[in-house]
Amino acid sequence: MKLDRIRMVDGAGGEAMERLIKEIILDNITLRSAGKVSLDDLDDGATISLDGEDIVFTIDGHTVKPIFFPGGDIGKLAVSGTVNDLAVMGAKPLALAISLIIEDGFSMDSLKNIMISIDKTGKDVPVPIITGDTKVVEDKIGIFAISAGIGKADKIVRDSGARVGDFVLINGGIGEHGFAIMSKREGIDFETSLVSDVSPLWSLIEDVAKCIGWENIHAMKDPTRGGLSEALNEMASKANVGIEIDEESVPIKSSVKAASEMLGISPFIMANEGKVVMIVADGYQDDAIEAMRKNKNGKDAAIIGRVIREYPGKVIIKTKIGGKRFIERPIGDPVPRVC
Repeated sequence: MKLDRIRMVDGAGGEAMERLIKEIILDNITLRSAGKVSLDDLDDGATISLDGEDIVFTIDGHTVKPIFFPGGDIGKLAVSGTVNDLAVMGAKPLALAISLIIEDGFSMDSLKNIMISIDKTGKDVPVPIITGDTKVVEDKIGIFAISAGIGKADKIVRDSGARVGDFVLINGGIGEHGFAIMSKREGIDFETSLVSDVSPLWSLIEDVAKCIGWENIHAMKDPTRGGLSEALNEMASKANVGIEIDEESVPIKSSVKAASEMLGISPFIMANEGKVVMIVADGYQDDAIEAMRKNKNGKDAAIIGRVIREYPGKVIIKTKIGGKRFIERPIGDPVPRVC
C-alpha cells in the first residue's frame, strides 16, 4: 500500500521504518559511501577511509518524551546513544557534536540540568563534546537533541558478521528503557520501580575485546527501537543465518515482567538504551560473559542463544514449555518517542 504521509510508526524501528529508509531515503541519495561500511549497509554507523585507517561516523536524533525520566534524561540519552553506535562497530569514541533545537519559553533550569547531564555522561566514557549548534523555535517541541560522533576502530565490527556455531550474548535485562518511558509518560505506577538502562557501553565492549580479542567478536548491535526482536532479526537477515534463542536464558527484571504482563506488551520488542547484543566465536563465550559481568553495565550478562544453519534469516525461540516459535520483526516500537 502506497502512503502519501509519514506516520509515527515510520520512525519507530522495525519493518515500517526500513521501508521508509529504503524506498524514500536511499533511493534519493546517490553518493552513499566513503569507506568500507556505507549507507547501503544500514549499520549503526558508517566508515571513512582516511590514510589507511577506518574512522567510524554516526549520528542520532533524540526526541524522547518525557525529557526527564527514571534513570536519565535527553542529555544522557544523546551521549549514550551515539557512543553506543560507535562502540558496537568496534570504534573507540574520539569526539562528539551535539545540536539542540529548543522551544521558545523552555525552562532555563531544565536546559542547564540537561547540559550537566551531557557533561557527566561524556566524562564517564570519556569522550569530549567538541562542537555543536543551537536553535530556538516557536513549535511546541520541548527540546530535541541531535548527536554525532566519530571513533577509530582497529577492526570494524559489523552487525552482519554472525557465523554458524557462534554464541549470542547480552549484557543484561531487556525492555527496561521502553517500559520506564511508558510508565513515566502515562503515569502508570507499578509495585516495583521501572528505571531506564540508558548508559554508554564503550568500557564494557572494550573489556570484552581485551579479554577475547576483536577477531572473536563477530557481530554487535544495540537493541534500541524495536528491542531485542528487531536487533536479532536484522542480524540474522544480514548474515543469512538462523538465530536460536533460549527464552529462559534471556534476562528480564521482575519490574519489567510485571509491566509486560499488565500492559500485554512483550519486553522483546521494547527499546533498550544500555544493552549490546554481541555474537562471539565458539569457545570464547564464557570468557566474554565473565568480562561483561566484571563491568558495572554487565552484572546480569547472559548467553542467550546460538547461531544456526537452519532457518536462514529467521529468529527462533525455545519457549519455557519446550516448544519453538519464530520471533517476528516488529512493525515498529510500541512506544513512540522512546529515544
